[in-house]
Amino acid sequence: MLKIRNYRYFGACILLCVGVVFFFVLNIGIGSVRISINDIVRSMTGGECNETVKRILWDIRLPRATAVLILGGALALSGYLLQTFFHNPIAGPFVLGISSGGKMVVALVMVFLLGQGIRFTSAAMILAAFAGAMLSMGFVLVVSRRVHNMSMLVVSGVMIGYICSAITELVVTFADDAQIVNLHNWSQGSFSGMTWENVREMAVVVSITFVLVFLLSKPLSAYQLGEVYAKNMGVNIRFLRVELVLLSSILSACIVAFAGPISFVGIATPHLVKKLLKTAKPIWMIPACFLGGSVFCLFCDLLARTLLAPTELSISTVTAVFGAPVVLWVMISKRRERMA
Repeated sequence: MLKIRNYRYFGACILLCVGVVFFFVLNIGIGSVRISINDIVRSMTGGECNETVKRILWDIRLPRATAVLILGGALALSGYLLQTFFHNPIAGPFVLGISSGGKMVVALVMVFLLGQGIRFTSAAMILAAFAGAMLSMGFVLVVSRRVHNMSMLVVSGVMIGYICSAITELVVTFADDAQIVNLHNWSQGSFSGMTWENVREMAVVVSITFVLVFLLSKPLSAYQLGEVYAKNMGVNIRFLRVELVLLSSILSACIVAFAGPISFVGIATPHLVKKLLKTAKPIWMIPACFLGGSVFCLFCDLLARTLLAPTELSISTVTAVFGAPVVLWVMISKRRERMA
């Protein structure tokens, strides 16, 4: 029986890997200029290829698709950590206002530094987004101690998100025209304009965070069975909670810094992956959530670029269309379980 389960888990992970490769190839091949599989292979292996195609592939599509893969996985993993931390199936960086907090501080710092003529680096954006994420997380933690109702916690998170968004809009009002264009595009959520430098920085941050999260598989497994059980198993609950807060905030900050706030991926993907695996074991859920988030975002980004081409939709518009029904399904399922 154990072998059959393990085969299922491996099979699900392989399926997700195939999905990542499939949508990654579609993302770099489909666009205003179609690039064939042969051209992609020739360009990547150093063969003869049209110079324009090569530039489009290496300077625009490959860094963007790689960024979507990394940040999509990070977003889903952040959602999984928050759902585990709060024991709340609809907790996520966007719903709890954590992404909005990161967006607010990045907007403040961006307008101030650009106004002073100071270059705004990717590292500064990540730090600013992390500070904002931690600020919002602090408010959510205070509310969660006083409110034990799941729906009230979500409402509180939404209110925090609205407050942060209102402050961001106020900041944009006082920005000059060039800053407003950059802030508006970024605040709507977009993977456009990614560079290999951005990809290197996000890859380092997300890779280190992913390894640290994976090392928490065992204590997380015990934590899921209850705090008393986890304590009896020797888990330091307070330290584990601090780790979950920090790691989920780092992942959220990285996403907001490079792509802006993206909705529903962090909530919907862990549930879809759990349905696919038919297990909640962290040792399988952590890598599967990352792969699932990558597939989800690659698919949504492809639609965002191509549905109304040459106009590009914001990524949050597309993720909301596919993610919101999953959230509604989760809420209805939980209500039925309580009534049964």
